[in-house]
Amino acid sequence: MRQSQSCDACRARKVRCARENPDDPQSSCKHCIALGIPCTYDYQPKKRGPPNLYLRRLQEAAAAAAAAQDQQNGSDPSSSPVSSRQSLGSPQAPSATTPSTAQSSTPSFLEQSLSNVSATPTGSLPPSRFTITADTYHPNFPSIPPPSSYGGSPGSETHRPLTADDSQSFMSPQEQNSTYPLYNWQYRQHQATPLLAMPPLSYYYRPHRLEDIAPRDTIMLITALFFDFVYPLTPCVHKPSYMADLHARREERDPLFFALVMSTVASTLVQLPRSYLPMERHAVRKLAQTCHEASRHISVASYDPPASVHVVIRYFDCIYHFCEGHDATSHAAFGEAAHIAVTLRMHEEASYEGLDLIECEVRRRTFWLLFGADKSMSILLGRPICLRDEDCTVHFPKELDDEYITPSAYLPQPIGKTSLVSGLNYITRIFALLGEILVRIRVDKRSPPQGQYATARLEEVRSLHSRILSALAHAPEPLRLKETHSQANIPSDYGGAGFRQATFAEVKDFFDNPNASRANALNPFLVLQANLYVTQQLVRFVIEQYRDELVTSIRGSNDEQRIADDREAVASDLLNILHNIPIQSIATNGPSLVHKVRFVASTLLDAVRKAETAPATAARAHAYLWDFLSILSEIERNYLLDDDRDATSSGDGMNTLMGN
Repeated sequence: MRQSQSCDACRARKVRCARENPDDPQSSCKHCIALGIPCTYDYQPKKRGPPNLYLRRLQEAAAAAAAAQDQQNGSDPSSSPVSSRQSLGSPQAPSATTPSTAQSSTPSFLEQSLSNVSATPTGSLPPSRFTITADTYHPNFPSIPPPSSYGGSPGSETHRPLTADDSQSFMSPQEQNSTYPLYNWQYRQHQATPLLAMPPLSYYYRPHRLEDIAPRDTIMLITALFFDFVYPLTPCVHKPSYMADLHARREERDPLFFALVMSTVASTLVQLPRSYLPMERHAVRKLAQTCHEASRHISVASYDPPASVHVVIRYFDCIYHFCEGHDATSHAAFGEAAHIAVTLRMHEEASYEGLDLIECEVRRRTFWLLFGADKSMSILLGRPICLRDEDCTVHFPKELDDEYITPSAYLPQPIGKTSLVSGLNYITRIFALLGEILVRIRVDKRSPPQGQYATARLEEVRSLHSRILSALAHAPEPLRLKETHSQANIPSDYGGAGFRQATFAEVKDFFDNPNASRANALNPFLVLQANLYVTQQLVRFVIEQYRDELVTSIRGSNDEQRIADDREAVASDLLNILHNIPIQSIATNGPSLVHKVRFVASTLLDAVRKAETAPATAARAHAYLWDFLSILSEIERNYLLDDDRDATSSGDGMNTLMGN
């Protein structure tokens, strides 16, 4: 039998209430007697579940009507139960009267809807006896004044309280017509209080000046560096249109273009070697962070309707966070970019009908950049594929440089002049092959093929292997690798201390010396070569690895010597690629190329450790690859903007490799 109600003290202490006579409610329990405190039974159990708001409102309306009736009858209002409850400490409800500063604001969709729910004047309703957070506004938090500019430039305005007129004037056209302006509704409901927790998103959607962030000359210098070094790998803007809009100060009329410029600057700053800008590292990092935050504040207030510029902005944000080491945030930015692209149906060729030609090409380039980044993250991080090749019907971008693309016509590319976009198209073909093998690997992992199905799968994988080996066979001349050393004629000092020191000196000069030669780094086709051929070896390695697994599952065993020879062939070819491309061009690719080389090399080095003997040529190649990976880590280290993470370089070790 369950014990009767415990006393208040035992209930608060969560101990068993021991009374001599449980049926006598007047008797004190032993604990209260021992402690010398009153033994009371005032606790009333509450009803489970959420409060019945509809019933509560009816009760409050009835109480209000009764109070009004008492006032009309000449009764003392202070003696009413409602007033007595309010005087006992119930928090005052904010006045529902719209302040004069907000009378000119257009009521939002929710305001119009809620105004028709109840005919009872909300101003006459007393606060509820069961107060909840949604009923009252508690100005217990410090007010955060909205910034007048992101950069805090000397010419910026002083902070002032934000009014409803400001909210309306800064509201984007899309937001004014939005069906769900929740944040604006909530914000205007709290306008009656003098303190503001934070401004609405619509506050940030307004024109800005570049000078609010940094001197205009600095922004223009960074933009020029973007087109010199970063643009060949990420050609997702139309250079003539972009520069024309910058010179016309479009950002002072179009907040979304301002956001695009800010994201471009932020992603460029984290990809450039530090010697390219006459700024301290901490200043570069702070400027990059300021630009990213400025872009983020504006772009999130303008999602409806989405536009291709949102995809470009989020793609640049993904690069920014990747280079800054914000892995989860980088993946979130990529997810936004990919889903906005799918929302715009950028993966379907039919969606491009009726668009001007510049918009078409920007969308195609941006989508295929996302497609490649999706495959790269999938293999390097073990993540599922988001953009499947079989879902995409969009064509590859036209192999035309930007100056030959106009809103209404494609102009012919001069004969003998290779377009930079050709590099994007070839890397996309390689990533498409990577997507095919990854899909097969993951399908077979869930349901391993048996018998003839396994044999058929092996034939598919061998076909993919042949296709990846010939993927660059027909590349245009500027994209073809120029072999200065054949693998059979590698000099004996390759990988030696002298060669390693010379390479380190070249890397250090590239990053630290503003007057160092930039000829190789400024050659976009050499930069593209490094990306193309390293990625090809990465995909080749993945295909060969799965091919060997299939052979083992079919036959029960495999030729270990042949597997070792294949691994050495990959090492030799990767080694040859890294030696035939200038170190400045490899460095310009930044940390992304380092991750690809490290992915292949880590497994190769594990295989070397397990091997009892190895031919002298392969041993030399693997020893040099070990040293070259330390050089790649030096390249990656020089891109870090955080001094705390900038450890001393280690040219003789490979700790970063072993940690990854």
